[in-house]
Amino acid sequence: MNKAPYKRIFLIRHCKANGQEPGATLTSEGLEQTYKLADFLSSKQIDHIISSPYERAIATIEPLARETKLAINKDARLCERVVSSAALSDWEEKLYDSFQDGEMRLPGGETSAEATERGISVIRELTQGSYKNIAVVTHGNIMCLMLRYYDAKYGFQDWKNLTNPDVFELLVNNKNEPGGLKRIWV
Repeated sequence: MNKAPYKRIFLIRHCKANGQEPGATLTSEGLEQTYKLADFLSSKQIDHIISSPYERAIATIEPLARETKLAINKDARLCERVVSSAALSDWEEKLYDSFQDGEMRLPGGETSAEATERGISVIRELTQGSYKNIAVVTHGNIMCLMLRYYDAKYGFQDWKNLTNPDVFELLVNNKNEPGGLKRIWV
């Protein structure tokens, strides 16, 4: 029995930024990181780039896009998860709780289950296309939820341990079955 071929999805967390709002720009260190990231990814034969439309995500992948002459396709489904629209003094505790209860909803927020489905819907579409090595640029919380979808070991502590930038390689076939998942950024 032949297995469906796997796509290589490079899940990328944006470089260091000046804030969390959609228009937040990269720090000077973050701008330097974009070139290191492009150099790191240049050997991966990336043939498609898709990104959150947030400024920091787009800026993260621009050097690679220029180098490879690939367009940056923007997709709002890769935007960061909004845990709550209210200012929370205990937001990290609430975020922890949301990893434990995927249906927990805070005022004006999105559940972990909803954010996961939003992010994974992008991956499902990508596995149906002709691209083989795809750069997906997103944000820490939703990225960790996407990782968790393919490997249940990922959780709150893994979110805390993510770096800016960070890169994971996911092998996934057109049935959305994982063939491997590993952190490759060092």
